[in-house]
Amino acid sequence: MKKKTISARNIAMFAVLVALIIVLQLFASGIKIAGIPINFTLVPIVLGAILLGPLYGAALGVICGLIIFIVGAVGTDMFTFILISDHPILTFFLCILKTGVAGLVAGLLYDVIARKNSVVATFVAAGLVPVINTGIFIIGALMMSGTLKANFVQDGQTVLYFLVIGCAGVNFLVEFAINLIFAPAIASVVKIVEKRAF
Repeated sequence: MKKKTISARNIAMFAVLVALIIVLQLFASGIKIAGIPINFTLVPIVLGAILLGPLYGAALGVICGLIIFIVGAVGTDMFTFILISDHPILTFFLCILKTGVAGLVAGLLYDVIARKNSVVATFVAAGLVPVINTGIFIIGALMMSGTLKANFVQDGQTVLYFLVIGCAGVNFLVEFAINLIFAPAIASVVKIVEKRAF
């Protein structure tokens, strides 16, 4: 399987993953826990990082972040809309950075670990993307703590508690489980199909 090059196979797979990100972000983002949407679009980012390489993973992450920002800007996701209203530039960079870095790092680590064991590498990449995505989200959101405190944080809570428990808590665990289940399974199927095709 050729990775990291521009080929018809890679462009076609990249286009399919972009389409999947768009569909999942527009339709699956309606599934929420505690008012925060579950990010199903992390799975295509993992797949791009594993099957195409780190740069493709990063590009898919940036595209995902742009879509998250646009969905928030038009008011479909109220949480992101409020952050954009008070901090448009910071929110824009937070959206593209968290998923872009997640795709890049997952692809880089996959390439290193896959030299020894591709199965372990797949699970590491799948688990790493939601960890990085959530970690960067929390750090970035802390920079907007005034907006969070004024709009979302209940009396007696801290902004950090709201972010870690309220926003990330259950959502992170669900996203982590989704990635660990679906990304390795789909990647394995694609690899098997490609081996049989050649």
